[in-house]
Order: sequence, then structure tokens, then C-alpha cells
Amino acid sequence: MNMTFLRAPWVVIVAGCLIAAIGFGARSSLGLFLEPMTLDRGWSRETFGLALALQNLFWGLGLPLAGALTDRYGASRVIVLGAIIYAVGLHFMGVVESSSMLYLSAGLLSGLGIAFSAFSLALAAMVKVVGPEKRTIILGLGTAAGSFGQVMFSPLAQNFIDSVGWSQTLTIIALIVLAMIPLALMLPSVSNAESKQAVDQTLREAVFEAFAHRGFVLLTVGFFVCGFHVAFITVHFPAYVKDLGLDSLVGSYSISLIGLFNIIGSFLAGYVGQRYSKRLSLSSIYFLRALLITALLLSPKTPFVILCFASAMGVLWLSTVPLTTGIIAQVFGIRYMATLFGIVFLSHQIGSFIGVWLGGALYDAYGSYNGMWWAGVALGLLAAILHLPIDEKPLARITSVARS
Repeated sequence: MNMTFLRAPWVVIVAGCLIAAIGFGARSSLGLFLEPMTLDRGWSRETFGLALALQNLFWGLGLPLAGALTDRYGASRVIVLGAIIYAVGLHFMGVVESSSMLYLSAGLLSGLGIAFSAFSLALAAMVKVVGPEKRTIILGLGTAAGSFGQVMFSPLAQNFIDSVGWSQTLTIIALIVLAMIPLALMLPSVSNAESKQAVDQTLREAVFEAFAHRGFVLLTVGFFVCGFHVAFITVHFPAYVKDLGLDSLVGSYSISLIGLFNIIGSFLAGYVGQRYSKRLSLSSIYFLRALLITALLLSPKTPFVILCFASAMGVLWLSTVPLTTGIIAQVFGIRYMATLFGIVFLSHQIGSFIGVWLGGALYDAYGSYNGMWWAGVALGLLAAILHLPIDEKPLARITSVARS
């Protein structure tokens, strides 16, 4: 096959979108396994929650390294390695019988596998084949593709759980994850434009430059809140819905609706971020999340209300990603984008760890998720404030490179 064809921009974009769809879709379905796994194995929700909290933590810890390797060698090799580790972790998650092995398979292995096959690595590869005027839109497209995976995987996983059992379903998902391998081979390596920037700046210098920038620090702290919201809802919302006395399908449809409406939200965020202030858009998203969670808590818990909440939350779900990555690319350039986003994302995953684990711990202690929901409201308001002072202007170094 002609290698030039494989490196055509549209091929790279399609491959990156499919990688995002598979990786994100597989991960977003794991909350559906909480109830059947805990009932079958006799585990508490805190045990399952801690396993997926560890997964989020190791995802966060692994992503800066995965980003650095991607910036040095290109995304292909890194994603291939990640897909293999991810698939192994998912398979063994379905057969282990002790909590310690669950922490190893669902936590450590799956977390590192997700980090090294992360959709953010695919996004970093996709922006290399388009100009600056299209970057935020492409980031929105890639994020929307991840959401499409969530739309497809949630009902598919639920149907497989009902028909063949949760254990075999995890093996099936593991096999699907391996499909990322041939797709990863279509992604580009370091571009000529990036190599020009690398002459003037090393990875170490780029990291120190970022941490000296107040906006990067605020972006990192604020992304903690996104992780707290998203991970808690992904893992615990299906069980929350079941606890309300509603049909389990309402929970699975809710996760699917979040993914469906996030397609709209991601495209919209990419469009708005290309034309208007990204920091103000991020601040608005976090403020609206706080309002939406408050509305859920104060409303009657009917299937209609639950599905409306899921749809509205979906619009706000990953719309933070194209805006966050867009600010990084705009301020610091694309040469070390995967590494810098990996650092910001570590904060996101610390928030994810706390959101998933604390949700299970508080439920086991008090039999309710209400404390977690109100914490989500408070953190949403805090994040809305933190994003307001971020300076979005490109650094002088980036401006001079663009002119040369």
C-alpha cells in the first residue's frame, strides 16, 4: 500500500477518530460492571471503586511519559504498546477473584494501557496534519469521536452482559481494543514544523516554561474538577439510578446519552474555541455543570429527569478537552503538546481517582451519593472562577516561529 496515502491528512484524522472512539468507548462502559461484579464476587462498591480509581490514577501518572515518548518518537508505537497492555488488563479483570488482583488488572494494567493508547495522543497526532486555523475544530472532532464510542459501547456492553455475562463481555471488549493497533500505524511521526521548534527548545525547557506560566498552572488545577465530575458519573451513575428504584436500562441509556450529546458539545466547543475566548468558554462550562447538578438534586428522580440530566451533562461532558488542549497548543505550540497535556491531565486523573474512590467510600458509609453531588457543585463553581485569569496569548517564542 502507498505510504503517502496512509499519511494523507484525512486518513490520519479518520484513524485518530477511530482510536479515540474505541479507547474512550471501552473505558466509559466499565461503570456498567459495578453491580454484577460486586454481587458475583462479594465485593463492596468501595472495592470496585478503588480499582477504577487506581485505573484513573495510573492513567494520569502514565500519560506524561506516554506524551513525552509520543513527542519524541510519534504516536504509532506508543499506542500499539498501550492497546496490548489495555487488552490484557481488561481480559484479566474479567477472570480475577481477589480484590488485590482486581487492583492489578483493572487498576494498574488497564490504567497504563489507557495512558499509552489515550485519545489525547491521537489528538496530538491529528493536529500535526492541519494548520493553526483548524486545530481547535479538529480537537473537537476527535473528542466527539470518543463520545461516539461511548454511545456505541454502553448499550453494546449492557446487551453482552445480559446475554453472555460480565466476564465474557470484558474479554470481548479487550479484543475490540486490539483493533487500535492497525489504526495506530497510520498516524504521523514528528513533523518538519515541530522539528524546527525543537531546535530552539528541549522537552525540559518546555516543561519549565509551562510551569512558569500562571495560565498553565490554573489550567492544571481546574482540570482536576473535570476529572472529579466525569469519573464519578461514569462509574457510579448507573448504580445511582438503580438505587433510585429505576430500571438498569435507564442507567445504561444515560451513559449512552451523555456520549451522544457530547458529540454535539465537543463540536460546539471546537467551533466556539476557534472563534472566541477558550478560557471564558471553559469557565462557562464548569459553571453550567454546577447548576445542572444542583437541578438534578432538587428535581424529582423520574426516568425523564434522569435522561434529561444525562443529555444536558453530555453537552458539557468532554467539551473541556478541545478547549484545554486548544489553549496549550495556542500558548505553547504543538511540538510538546502531548507532554504538556499529559501533565495537565495528571491533575484531571487525580480528580478522577478521588471522584471514583470517594463516591464508593461515601456510599458504603452513608448509603447515599448526595455528599458527592454537592461536592461536585462546589468544585464546579471553583473551577469556573479559576479559569477566568488565564492568559491565552501565544508566547513570544511561538509568535516569532510563526513569522519566520
